[in-house]
Amino acid sequence: MSSTIPGLTGLVETESDVQVTSQRARRRRTRKLWIARILVPVIVIGGWQLLTSVGWLDKFFFGQPTGIWHSLVHLFTKGTAFGTIWLNLWVTISEALYGFLLGTVTGIVVGLILGQNRFLADVLGPYIKVLNSIPRIILGSIFIVAFGLGTFPKVLLASVLVFFIVFFNAFQGVREVDQNLVANIRVLGASPLQVARHVTIPSALTWIIASLHTAFGFAIIGALVAEVLGAQHGIGLIISQAQGNFDPDTVFASMAIMAVVTLTAEYLITLLERRVLSWRPPSRWEIQAI
Repeated sequence: MSSTIPGLTGLVETESDVQVTSQRARRRRTRKLWIARILVPVIVIGGWQLLTSVGWLDKFFFGQPTGIWHSLVHLFTKGTAFGTIWLNLWVTISEALYGFLLGTVTGIVVGLILGQNRFLADVLGPYIKVLNSIPRIILGSIFIVAFGLGTFPKVLLASVLVFFIVFFNAFQGVREVDQNLVANIRVLGASPLQVARHVTIPSALTWIIASLHTAFGFAIIGALVAEVLGAQHGIGLIISQAQGNFDPDTVFASMAIMAVVTLTAEYLITLLERRVLSWRPPSRWEIQAI
């Protein structure tokens, strides 16, 4: 003999219906999202091809999607005058990666130090702003003249671009830490190192990780700009040669290759963010997406 509670049964059924409805809505949203994502390049590339085919856009200056595809095939099958595309791609990626790591580490360290020391921040703040205002192409030229055409000046320029992005976010992240929480943990006897380890750095991580999404793209830009200014290998050198030969298809093909690299790095940084900030409650946008 069994008995059921009508109210409880109805509540369970209601929760089940809500879950089913939520799953359906999520699937519909995902489907619409991917359809929209696919339509954007289809419309852009198709319109580009159409406009250049009918002559409304001159493909000599703007290239053409079919020509870009042929250029990509040529790069990956025939290579370049500076070696295989894989060699040049690896050179650019390694320069950007080393610059990204160097700029990230120095930006975090300097940002955390100045964020916790108001006097030091007031002393060095104007000089940091002056350095940040220097055009990067000028810095690239200085680095090329000073250190030659090797890897180091490319890494240095990429790290400079990354440094300022990470620094300002780390600095602001430290400034946004709840001072009441810091005061309470100090009252409990925590040392400055313990305060930084258990309060300041975890609180600033959201700002720091968010800056990395933009920082890697700037590392790529720094490496490419330095290669355009002077290099022996790299995607930037391929772009510079294609520009000199009035070959927009190869320029766009090189840009497409670097776009794939940047999107892959963005995906990896997103995975890192989810792992490192797993303790963080979901934001309003994340809740709406669920």
